[in-house]
Amino acid sequence: MAIPQNFIQDLLSRADIVEIVGRHVQLKKGGANYLGLCPFHGEKTPSFTVSPSKQFYHCFGCGKHGNAIGFLMDYASMNFVEAVKDLAGQYAMQVPDDERSPEDRARAAQQRERQQTLTDVLEKAGAAWRKHLRQSPRAIGYFKARGVSGEIAKQFGLGYAPEGWRTLAGVFPNYDDPLLAESGLVIVNEEDDKRYDRFRDRVMFPIRNVKGECIGFGGRVLGDDKPKYLNSPETPVFSKGRELYGLFEARSAIHEQGFVLVTEGYMDVVALAQLGFPNAVATLGTACTPDHVQKLFRFTDHVVFSFDGDAAGRRAARKALDGALPYATDVRTVKFLFLPPEHDPDSYIREHGQEAFARFVRQAVPLSTFLVEASAEDCDLATAEGRSQMVSKAGPLWKQLPDGALKRQLLGELADRAQLGSHELLEIWGVAAPGSARPRSRERRGGEAPYGKRAYGAGRRQAIKPKAVAFAEQVARIALRNSAVWHALSNDDHHLLCELQPPHGDLFSWLDTRFHEHGGEPWAVLQLALEGQPFVELANRLVDLDNMQPIGRAIDVEDFGEPELQRALIEIHLDALNEEQQRIVQLPSTDPSRTERLYEVIRRTQELTQRRQALLQMSRTPAG
Repeated sequence: MAIPQNFIQDLLSRADIVEIVGRHVQLKKGGANYLGLCPFHGEKTPSFTVSPSKQFYHCFGCGKHGNAIGFLMDYASMNFVEAVKDLAGQYAMQVPDDERSPEDRARAAQQRERQQTLTDVLEKAGAAWRKHLRQSPRAIGYFKARGVSGEIAKQFGLGYAPEGWRTLAGVFPNYDDPLLAESGLVIVNEEDDKRYDRFRDRVMFPIRNVKGECIGFGGRVLGDDKPKYLNSPETPVFSKGRELYGLFEARSAIHEQGFVLVTEGYMDVVALAQLGFPNAVATLGTACTPDHVQKLFRFTDHVVFSFDGDAAGRRAARKALDGALPYATDVRTVKFLFLPPEHDPDSYIREHGQEAFARFVRQAVPLSTFLVEASAEDCDLATAEGRSQMVSKAGPLWKQLPDGALKRQLLGELADRAQLGSHELLEIWGVAAPGSARPRSRERRGGEAPYGKRAYGAGRRQAIKPKAVAFAEQVARIALRNSAVWHALSNDDHHLLCELQPPHGDLFSWLDTRFHEHGGEPWAVLQLALEGQPFVELANRLVDLDNMQPIGRAIDVEDFGEPELQRALIEIHLDALNEEQQRIVQLPSTDPSRTERLYEVIRRTQELTQRRQALLQMSRTPAG
């Protein structure tokens, strides 16, 4: 889906990043910025800053930075389109989609409204079951026996669905509401249209999406009823092939620990969080799918799958391998952990301790090793027949890997085991050798020729001496933080800045054009609009100077005031006047305009020098 750039810029202009970040991070005002503990890595001293003027966030600890859309992508691990849609929804803005008809857009809006209604219904049921848990010694006893504390139960929203066929009728007065059946809370008997609760006498595990909305439930029976574990059915908001239990709760821990541990059940996730491994998630009664893997890689580049060591666990691991292969790039790590048959993660940690389990995780089988083992399983590699079977099984697996170093290394290893050459193996699989295709010539962005002509502004080019470069960049940095400052400059200032040599003059001319077309814009918007411009590196470097400052100075630099701005402009004007004076002096004495022009330059220089002195005096005078 292609979202128009002007819509994204308009969205960021309306969004308030302090409000958006503040919903997830406790912020405190500090100078012109807001400070808080970084949500992307563990810290005790705040190094996370949010700038309302730039509409930008930056962490001095881990380096994470970006605009409001970037924050949603980093914090909730949304993709770009999801983040834009989520942010647009918060400001009642319709994301344009030219490919859809008005009828399709109307249907999509109705679908979103219905999904929100379903999550509201599920949230209400979850709140009722949390109350029932506090009133059920039997359910509390089950969790206590599993070592679950009240704090962990609260974190995961654990509850209890009481015995009885229609206890939810006490929560929803209109028990015949179709939403109860559509959300999976109530089952409708098609023969006699009788209704009853899906979950009865079960401890309940709310399933949340990455935004924290309840989209379904998992329930574990307390009695002898079957099935032992029961999940919500597929609904408009819940698909077990795409969702992972505990992902919402584990997001921060995954960032901090650097990897995610994928287990087989929601009780594993809760128990691991209790025992010091809060970075665990679980599939929901189904094999790990490519959608699961893709979602996990939005949060981390290191995934460890945990399975029982029995035959069923090996089969589940084999399916997870299929799901992981298309995403196993050279910068990602996938491992497979096989527990002893008599243990699940909970029992293993309780018997052997946290460090033993952590060591077990570190020693998990790499994807490359498991791929070779899976290919060679039940194949007698001492015989030609066995090696041929391995080659036949390995081909479909190897082909799923993305091109890269890992794929090439595995080709060599499989070829060695098959006692064949790499090219022979590829020929058997019907694949061209990696790198055999003729490389495409790289085209220069924006056309064949590099940037070499003036893109913006009018008039002659004004040379800029090294002395004045720092002042020009100081002005540019202030204007880039929020281009509304351009309105405060005089017409002479505009001409002077726009007529500097490139890339500085082109950057100022571009800012001038943006201001007249869009008014004042924060850096978050300007940064997007700068993409593809020849001076984008200059602009990014200037704004990044703020992010290189220690925290104390990062706040001070935002308070750069009007006197400093005027002094910088005066220095640039004086430099330009000095250049003009040198040119006038070179004119022949017979030139009728020489004396008049020289007089005007001297007069203007004296005036600016006096203004500079006044500004310097003002800066030395104590306040108050």
